[in-house]
Amino acid sequence: MKNIKIILVLFITVSLLSRNSNSTTNSTVKISNSQIKKYENIFKDLKEYLSKENGKLWNHQLYGPLLLVNKDNRTIIANEPDNKGILTKKGEVYTGILPNGINIANTAFDWNGKRWSMVMLPLPKNHNERLNLIIHELFHRIQLEIGFANLITKQSNHLDDLNGRIFLKLELEALKKALMSDNDTVRQKHTRDALLFRHYRYKLYPGAKETENTLEINEGLAEYTGSILSGRTDEKLKEHYIKAINNFYNNPTFVRSFAYVTIPVYGYLMNLKDKYWNKGISKSTNLTDFMTKFFNVTVPANLKDTINSIKAGYSFNIISAFEIKRNNERKKLTAEYEIKFLKNPTLTIRFENMNISFDPRNIMPFRNLGTIYPNIKITDNWGILSVENGALLGKNWHKVTVSEPIEITNKIIKGDGWKLKLNKNWKLIKIGENYTLKRK
Repeated sequence: MKNIKIILVLFITVSLLSRNSNSTTNSTVKISNSQIKKYENIFKDLKEYLSKENGKLWNHQLYGPLLLVNKDNRTIIANEPDNKGILTKKGEVYTGILPNGINIANTAFDWNGKRWSMVMLPLPKNHNERLNLIIHELFHRIQLEIGFANLITKQSNHLDDLNGRIFLKLELEALKKALMSDNDTVRQKHTRDALLFRHYRYKLYPGAKETENTLEINEGLAEYTGSILSGRTDEKLKEHYIKAINNFYNNPTFVRSFAYVTIPVYGYLMNLKDKYWNKGISKSTNLTDFMTKFFNVTVPANLKDTINSIKAGYSFNIISAFEIKRNNERKKLTAEYEIKFLKNPTLTIRFENMNISFDPRNIMPFRNLGTIYPNIKITDNWGILSVENGALLGKNWHKVTVSEPIEITNKIIKGDGWKLKLNKNWKLIKIGENYTLKRK
């Protein structure tokens, strides 16, 4: 497998999109003058706002090449031209059509001679939410230049386990109480407890400390940057973080989405003491170690006893009851997937030059075989696979498995909740009870 690209469709994403998708056409671009004016004002407001910030947070200007993309018709509205002259100037913005080979997502990627931030339309109507979203993606664009290049993100599968979820929720409940306190001593107490819940989780799951850190360095710092520079007042910022945590609990899984709430809150609490704490970290920093030292927290030798003495104050009984019920339901779902992917006939496709987009909030680790993605879109040399009812990605990201085909033509193959648009040089073949793709 070569040149794997990942796009996470949520607040922010990591992506290495195809460098060969350079062409676009403007023949079907239809944007009204009022829309042009609207986006001119959005870009102007963003540029003026960030020029005042003047790159202080990261010693680097955040404003740069930005594509706003309509996911329905692939229309591009950009704040500056590309280096190959593909985009057409209209007023003070630049327009075009995003090539089909590039998945649409909130991300950062290289295209036509520049590194861009991409943000999906429509933008949030609220000014602070809009700044939060766009600045998050602008941070991803400059990551390479500020020392966070070649980040490898690992999946925290333990956060789909019963105790992994319980002690993450306890940590977040402690952080909520820290946010709600105006007393330094009380705030420190809740922050300490949050970190102790975290350290206890790491005792339960060896290796989790390093695994969680990979996503927190990447997405956690991006969301901290977006939120802390969102222009919200202090009270509105605390309200935003508490609301984000409560909304996070509604995610079907936490394995790839937890960092969007943990590091922004810890970052805010550190910001109260040191506005530029972030300048003391690098890609090799373990944020848990950094935060534990920053808040002067000592992990007790009898950590389990300490946890048992404080957990009731953070809704342990309610959290535990909910998670036990969820865990039992999860076992039933796992059994259904075992029938679908291990016992029934399937179609398995190997990756060559894969380009993928998915929602990180609902993925599900599946035994030791990989991860279930309820909704996913994959583009590769063989075509485009769109899934709405579950696909299994191998744990090494080398193949995808879906249920057996039930409708087959030369160009379109369909199954239960999935559709494959097959490129002309490929064909479907059957091997035993199962299927795969092969070049003609």
